[in-house]
Amino acid sequence: MKKSKPKTRKTAKKATAKAPSRSNKRPAKKTAAKATKAKRVSGLDAAARVLEESDQPMTAREIVEAAEAKGYWKSPGGKTPHATVYSAIIREIVAKGSESRFCKTERGKFTRNK
Repeated sequence: MKKSKPKTRKTAKKATAKAPSRSNKRPAKKTAAKATKAKRVSGLDAAARVLEESDQPMTAREIVEAAEAKGYWKSPGGKTPHATVYSAIIREIVAKGSESRFCKTERGKFTRNK
């Protein structure tokens, strides 16, 4: 006896929406407008500036407080900006070694690398 194939239903192809062409996009903004906006200083750059002006080693918390008091940098609203700055300083020391802008003097204290 012959086996018959099970009957299958042919499905109709669904109509798909065609993706918009790239020519429909808005033109790119001009770069000259971005050049006029002042670039925001990073916490790491502010820390380097604070330590350059200081003659003694400072903790990350002291660095952040000094940077905010002098107006170099303000935390964008995080709960632990000192932890962020501490981590960034450690990453730079590890990545750049003797070329780093920072030097760890003792546990939790940093100074400017000379």
